Amino acid sequence: MRSKKPRLVVVVGMPGSGKGVFSDVARGSGIPVYVMGDIVREETIRRGLEPTPSNLNYVARRLREEYGPAIVAERIGEKILASREDFVVIDGSRSLYELEVFKKIGEVAIVAIHASPSTRYSRLKRRNRPGDPRSWEEFSERDRVELSFGIGSLIALADYVLVNECSIGEFREKAKKLLEGLRSKWKEYKLEKC
Repeated sequence: MRSKKPRLVVVVGMPGSGKGVFSDVARGSGIPVYVMGDIVREETIRRGLEPTPSNLNYVARRLREEYGPAIVAERIGEKILASREDFVVIDGSRSLYELEVFKKIGEVAIVAIHASPSTRYSRLKRRNRPGDPRSWEEFSERDRVELSFGIGSLIALADYVLVNECSIGEFREKAKKLLEGLRSKWKEYKLEKC
C-alpha cells in the first residue's frame, strides 16, 4: 500500500524532441511510462478514424472541447492511481491545465526536452509513426497545434532541461543520469550544467 503521493516525472517537449527516447530509458530502468499521445491515438481509433496527422489533431482538439482542457491528463491520472506505482514518467504533457491535474495526484518534476525544428523534423520523418508529418507543412501545422495547447508555458516552468542535439547514445546517458538522480533523491537532485 502506498504511504505517500506518487512522484511524477512529467516530460514535455515538441514532437520529435526526444520524449520517446527519454521514456525508453525510463522503461529500461523499470520505471512505468504513461504516454499522453496514446490517449489521443486510442480515442481517434475509437471514433473510427485513421490515425493521420490531421485526424489526430482534430481528435486532440475535440477531446478538449468536449471534456475540458485537462481531459487527457485526467485519463492518464486515472491509470496512474489505479496502478498504485510510486514513481512514474508521464510522456508528453502539453498544458498548465494538465500540470494542475498531475499536481493533485502527486509530487511533480517537469523535464523539458529541446531540439531544433530541423532536427525534430528529420527525426519524425525517420520515425514514420502513424500521425507523424509527411511534409514540412504538416510538421509546422503540428507545432502550431501543440503550441496552441499551451506547451510553451509548461516548457518555461521546467525543473530540468535536456538539450537533445547530440547522439542518441549521449542523450540516453543524460536521460539515465537524470532519472537515477530523481529516483534516488527526488527534488534535491541537481542536474550538471552542460
